[in-house]
Amino acid sequence: MGIKNTALGSSGLKVSNLGLGCMGMSAFYGETNESESLAALELALDLGINFLDTAEIYGPFKNEILLSKAVKGKRDKYVIATKTGVEVDDDGTYKGVNGKPEYIKKAIERSLKHLETDYVDLYYIHRIDPNTPIEDTIGAMAELVKAGKIRYIGLSEASPETIRKAHAVHPVSALQTEYSLFERSVEENGILDTVNELGIGFVAYSPLGRGFLSGEIKSIDDLAADDWRRQNPRFQGDNFKKNLEVVEEVKRISEKKGITPSQLALAWVLQKGYSAIPGTKRRKYLEENAAAADILLSQEELAEIDKVTPPGVASGERYPPASMSALNR
Repeated sequence: MGIKNTALGSSGLKVSNLGLGCMGMSAFYGETNESESLAALELALDLGINFLDTAEIYGPFKNEILLSKAVKGKRDKYVIATKTGVEVDDDGTYKGVNGKPEYIKKAIERSLKHLETDYVDLYYIHRIDPNTPIEDTIGAMAELVKAGKIRYIGLSEASPETIRKAHAVHPVSALQTEYSLFERSVEENGILDTVNELGIGFVAYSPLGRGFLSGEIKSIDDLAADDWRRQNPRFQGDNFKKNLEVVEEVKRISEKKGITPSQLALAWVLQKGYSAIPGTKRRKYLEENAAAADILLSQEELAEIDKVTPPGVASGERYPPASMSALNR
């Protein structure tokens, strides 16, 4: 038990089974605090967490630059995953999904510069470009592997068909997709079956249901005015109220076990054998999350959790309509 280094897929990549989603340190979730974030990144390593998740669009670029400060002088101790495929200009202007080889090659150079490193351990395609054959995108990434600029290739929010096509061009080491007690669609749409069959590692992002499963969010007013979750259907109106009722059930189970709802939610993902990258920007939550790796859920507890959080339990879509259309391509 505990946080341990584990194989992510069958390509040779090893990461801590509990990683750290770094997005909120720089973007989307209200105010940021660089010194606290850097302290959290340092603490992560002390706790055995070496798997850091970022992307060029977090900021844009601010998150990669923050990570460069944290890993300076100890780059080899961290496994850095970053993402491309959602185009931004050098000035940070958002342009939309782009999986064209020329953009992938431009983006890696920029990420390497911002991260102040010679290589990225895991390079994900953040969203699949419907206008570029995935074979072309992965072909460009395979060239980056040969050049030593990236070590392993990943996909995010890809459909089973796309995963298969990509894997046929070059081994895909990891698929990152939303997965939590709130969001279990990958169990039913063939995605988990596909990655398990092909020996691809699965990385669960938002394993705490974007913070809902922490039990700390009781009202929409608990979110900062510029927190993007205010635009998320699950945090709006009746959906919010119904989802809060589910969280109360999760809380009831966790209290019976003497742990927090967050720890229950993370232990559930880890016990399934998948990697989880909960995001946090504060040390106290990082320590709480790390302790989840020591928790073992009994078959009875797992059955009780399944009963209150079956697939489809969350009210509302997991993204606004425009973002939903970019998923599972």
